[in-house]
Amino acid sequence: MILIASQNAAPAIGAYSQAVQVDSLIYTSGQIALKSDGSFIDGDIATQTQQVFLNLKNILEEAGSSLSHVIKTTVFLTDMQNFENFNEAYAKYFGTHKPARSTVAVKALPKNALVEIECVARISKTL
Repeated sequence: MILIASQNAAPAIGAYSQAVQVDSLIYTSGQIALKSDGSFIDGDIATQTQQVFLNLKNILEEAGSSLSHVIKTTVFLTDMQNFENFNEAYAKYFGTHKPARSTVAVKALPKNALVEIECVARISKTL
């Protein structure tokens, strides 16, 4: 197992890694709308989703992968009334590439975030 850490993504705020590589797969930890300096973006669902995807993109690139290599995402929303706006923002990051996805409603997320996303991707190069 290789631990992945990107200086261009939100730092871990607990006892976990941003991502790990096992064989040819990258498993990211859940990302919320934290900037690389650790500050939280307290915006609407689209704004928070944009920051989450920036974090995921940077982590995956650090690992030698990309959003186009994502196999599966798991999404946590604190309010399913945000689903339509979230889904619209989410679709911009994958285009015709449509990884498998689970979306789960949760009571709360760290920092009172509206959304958290984790993913599994295949590596596109050898580290």
